[in-house]
Amino acid sequence: MLSLYGCTHTISRKGRNTLELGGMFTQIEGFDATASRHPRRKTYGVKVGHVRVGGGAPIVVQSMTNTDTADIGTTLKQTLELAEAGSEIVRWTVNVPEAAAAVPEIKKQMLDAGCIAPIIGDFHYNGHVLLTKYPECAKGLDKYRINPGNVGAGQRRDEQFSTICKIARDNGKPVRIGVNGGSLNQELVMRKMQENTDKNLGKESEEIINDCMVISALESTELALESGLRHDQIIISCKTSRPRDLITVYRDLSAKTEQPLHLGLTEAGMGMKGQIWSAASLGILLYEGIGDTIRISLTPKPGGDRREEVYAACELLQALGLRSFAPSVTACPGCGRTTSTTFQELAESVQGYIRDMMPIWKTQYEGVEEMTLAVMGCIVNGPGESKAANIGISLPGTGEAPRCPVYIDGQKDVTLEGTYDELAVAFQALVDNYIAKKYPRKTVSVSA
Repeated sequence: MLSLYGCTHTISRKGRNTLELGGMFTQIEGFDATASRHPRRKTYGVKVGHVRVGGGAPIVVQSMTNTDTADIGTTLKQTLELAEAGSEIVRWTVNVPEAAAAVPEIKKQMLDAGCIAPIIGDFHYNGHVLLTKYPECAKGLDKYRINPGNVGAGQRRDEQFSTICKIARDNGKPVRIGVNGGSLNQELVMRKMQENTDKNLGKESEEIINDCMVISALESTELALESGLRHDQIIISCKTSRPRDLITVYRDLSAKTEQPLHLGLTEAGMGMKGQIWSAASLGILLYEGIGDTIRISLTPKPGGDRREEVYAACELLQALGLRSFAPSVTACPGCGRTTSTTFQELAESVQGYIRDMMPIWKTQYEGVEEMTLAVMGCIVNGPGESKAANIGISLPGTGEAPRCPVYIDGQKDVTLEGTYDELAVAFQALVDNYIAKKYPRKTVSVSA
């Protein structure tokens, strides 16, 4: 299944279909489609900017820039690209004074460009200093990410963690307590290792690390509450780089807290490996009803497209039937019956056409993201898959008559013939006509 994403509209099958206008970004509030055998776990709802995380809201897609946040122009450009690709929340690194000072200006230029995607500030080591010294940064961000493993050591850890929470409280901002397997509180780890030895518990080191991640998250949540934050201002994550550990940790964590959970396989890797490892772990958790917001942490190639992690996250949610972002295209993989490349070229053309048109369609038509298409390569599965889609075309395989029946909503509509270019133009016209007739136009009310 190939799906292509814009950033302007999503549909929830249950609940209200409420469009929030805001230029490049909108979110539909309501409940997810009933797509899994396991109900979504009940959690507090946390507002991050105008986006609701948890509390029955649709699972939210996140991403993170990899630019120098102090470079206003490049960070703004990548943020806009990520939001347009479908990222509903974007995270920025805030690690030095120059980055903290740049936050208000980038946020202003974002809003001027019509992008209202909420922004998370990612803090390690010195967040308590930067948020104190740069109050406009604290005001401009929509959420603060705190890593309890590197916010300080000993008594200072709790003090500095509490400082960030109090700044969040005073500014009415939520936080994410982001525990990471690679930067765990070593004092906690050593204490639990010693306890394992002293009590002869027989736990493996991996099991102890997993336990420590959950303990760190829960203890940090209690400290955040003691510092003045409410339950509806706290999101939790416990990320590790191994899928089986991630599944174990989140199953344990979800049984012990009602805080909304951010899912992600940290340092998932590059390309296919990163996508498969992320999908293998996050897919299981999402199927079990665990998770309220996700990020696919892909390592891009040098100069690669950061938006790939957004497309992967959207694809995962759409594959599980939890969200709808764009029409899905079923395409034949090819075999010895399909020696012609025409069906491959047409599938690629349709994919590109949808990607180009979705930003426009989503502002004009209600529900267009749920449309399904099929581009098939021979008579074996071609007619059946084409009939199952809203619009499907069955191209001839090797030795078959050079005709291409097109099926619309299960019924044969027309038979196309001609060159690849002629087929592409004709099929795109059928898609345009179907959308115009099938999906109601959106009505936009502008308040005076």
